[in-house]
Amino acid sequence: MSYNSLQACVTDLEKNGHLIRIKEEVDPYLQMAAIHLRVFENEGPAILFENVKGTKFPAVSNLFGTLERSKFIFRDSLEKVKTLVDIKSDPIRAIKNPLKYANVALTAFSALPMRVGNKAPISFGRTQISELPQIVNWPMDGGPFVTMPQVYTEDADKPGIMNANLGMYRIQLGGNEYIHNQEIGLHYQLHRGIGVHQTKANAKGQPLKVSIFVGGPPSHPVAAVMPLPEGLSEMTFAGALGGRRFRYFYDQEGFCISADADFVITGTVMPHDNKPEGPFGDHLGYYSLTHPFPLMKVHNVYHRKNAIWSFTVVGRPPQEDTSFGALIHEIAGSALPQEIPGLKAVNAVDAAGVHPLLFAIGSERYTPYLKERKPQEILTIANHILGKNQLSLAKFLFITAHEDDPTLDIHDIGAFLKHILQRIDLTRDLHFYTKTTIDTLDYSGNGLNSGSKVAITVAGEIKRELWNELPAGFSLPRPIANYKVAMPGVLAIEIPKNIKGSDIEIVLEILEEELANKNMEGLPLIVMCDDADFVAQSINNLVWVTFTRSNPSHDIYGINSFTEHKHWGCKGPMIIDARIKPHHAPVLEKDPEIEKLVDKMGEKGGDLHQVI
Repeated sequence: MSYNSLQACVTDLEKNGHLIRIKEEVDPYLQMAAIHLRVFENEGPAILFENVKGTKFPAVSNLFGTLERSKFIFRDSLEKVKTLVDIKSDPIRAIKNPLKYANVALTAFSALPMRVGNKAPISFGRTQISELPQIVNWPMDGGPFVTMPQVYTEDADKPGIMNANLGMYRIQLGGNEYIHNQEIGLHYQLHRGIGVHQTKANAKGQPLKVSIFVGGPPSHPVAAVMPLPEGLSEMTFAGALGGRRFRYFYDQEGFCISADADFVITGTVMPHDNKPEGPFGDHLGYYSLTHPFPLMKVHNVYHRKNAIWSFTVVGRPPQEDTSFGALIHEIAGSALPQEIPGLKAVNAVDAAGVHPLLFAIGSERYTPYLKERKPQEILTIANHILGKNQLSLAKFLFITAHEDDPTLDIHDIGAFLKHILQRIDLTRDLHFYTKTTIDTLDYSGNGLNSGSKVAITVAGEIKRELWNELPAGFSLPRPIANYKVAMPGVLAIEIPKNIKGSDIEIVLEILEEELANKNMEGLPLIVMCDDADFVAQSINNLVWVTFTRSNPSHDIYGINSFTEHKHWGCKGPMIIDARIKPHHAPVLEKDPEIEKLVDKMGEKGGDLHQVI
């Protein structure tokens, strides 16, 4: 469907039963986020908030809350765009089949950005930062944030829209030390597209011009998060996906303006000009804490007539950005395996916060004449994966051989882990990368953006039958009182709250003494945690706790462990310490009083009746 505005999308969704309106006044402080979360959890529709306290502008969220709704929004263009991304990743296909791909090439050409006059819809009016919806998602957030922005910057060496970057980086509108209505905060890392542009501007001693677009046709925010092949610009992709060329112009100050956006905030980032940004409830399920990030001096805030503010809520997965990820995989899922020889599939596990945990499947074709197959080719693939763009942020990579089970699904968490645990050789298959980089938002390491990684490479026949329950007579000595089988082959052990810091060595010594001489073959993994009942409650809880609360080099132990020629392994179960440590960020928790307000809205006569 070709939409010329966000309003056109909202109208279409409502007409087809995919959107509800909240007519009563809602508070942007926590209440709007709580409503969104509850509707999302119930797989509900998109939400139009007509009456937002403190602003004249309505707001919409949950547009992409389900993959089905995203496919509905892009029902006329999705298949063409999937093919476009496919041939950009592998141009030989188009050369071999020119007639088959002719229409797709025309789609890309017709989607080239279109410069228009400055009388576009966005030129209707001007406002200021404080007049925008001041949405705060979580109780400890440092202020209101833009959570669905499209941040546009140009290359100082190669200016112009075809070499520009459009990315989705969170924006703090107020709070902390920001001067009211004059300054806002940008959160991004220097290796991202905008960071590259900032580095070039810094080198020239120039301010970086930044334009922040909010709203507009729904293809625009999708383009901002899309990992595109080299040579395919976000603006061209937005035009192809939306069936409407990306329209733009430059204002009198030389800022690029998205003509179809609902809001555009323009401003400059001066070299090395930073202020504290955060905290912010983030996609790992914890707060990202306060750190210095680039400061943007606000120049103008434009809006169109009847503008709608677009937002989402970020938190422990699954969230709306989970559906974003599903849409991205739908469009470009085949692209990455084409870039890494031997890779069959890779999945950044959403339930574990995306970046901490990767599952991958690769070919294992080295020395096929050996009697016992072992990981060789998949180890080289693992190194390639951990050096690839956003995948380089991962801490745990589990990779296995396609030949061992061609039907294995990387999206089936339980089945994939079972496959790994049945085959893993703990003396051989663990490969550590120490003192390296991890996700800036991950506080399990020993410093900002600092931590370690482990690649667990598994190939060969099944080596063990996993325990589904503990054998009769199995017990662990005090101080361990509560432990549960979380899934076949995995035991969650609850560590008492009074055991802190180096005291954990005492527990490890007890486990070593108790288990070193027992047959523990059916239990290759033990997870030390704060709440064994919670961890064992679901597979999602297990992977979230285990992989967001541990730093491989510091928190992996083992029964009968050894180091041989600088290779670490163990002969008994591997142990992961997944307790919350003092340096970890706080867990996101909902406000009970706000939840009661949402409950009331779900009662008969409320705007959320029969929705939640």
